Amino acid sequence: MADFSLETEYGDPACGIDEVGRGPLAGPVIAACVYIPPEKRELDFIALIKDSKKLSRARLEYCETHIKAHCLWGIGECSVEEIDRLNILQASLLAMERAFSAMPQPSGPGLKALVDGNRAPKNLPCPVYTIVKGDNRSKSIAAAAILAKTHRDSLMEDLHRRHPHYGWDANVGYPTLHHRTAIQEHGITPHHRKTFAPVRAYIERKIA
Repeated sequence: MADFSLETEYGDPACGIDEVGRGPLAGPVIAACVYIPPEKRELDFIALIKDSKKLSRARLEYCETHIKAHCLWGIGECSVEEIDRLNILQASLLAMERAFSAMPQPSGPGLKALVDGNRAPKNLPCPVYTIVKGDNRSKSIAAAAILAKTHRDSLMEDLHRRHPHYGWDANVGYPTLHHRTAIQEHGITPHHRKTFAPVRAYIERKIA
């Protein structure tokens, strides 16, 4: 159950960082950074913050609204072109750095960053602690995951309206059967990640 134990253990102020979108065949990878001030931690919406995969869309949007209203936050993005050039891991870490830079800094010295997973961005100007399954353990990381997910889902819904064949309003770019079949029937778009296997295989067949 996510709580503020890690924030206390590593010492406040501590922000949480998480990313969404490593696995999809299309669209950017998005990261978010969130600092929840101590005086906001007893507000009602905090109790609802948990692993974003376990929240309904209505709960995600409710939490998003209140996180943005009461917390310090930033969003970072790496484009499809950057993903193909850097690889998805490095693009994810760069998106995390951009999210941290986009977040207004809390007052006072000593900010720390709690990062979901086992790989840390190299260029953050503060101590960084990696937390495996962090969105299940830290409210700050879970809040970041919520913002990253709602932001990316919205982007993919916008892209779906321009490219309706692929079902991005439902699969948000992940390699579902619908998505993979649509690539074979309709080709790829500028938003597809050309280094990802199903997309790369389609390109190789076209040029063979």
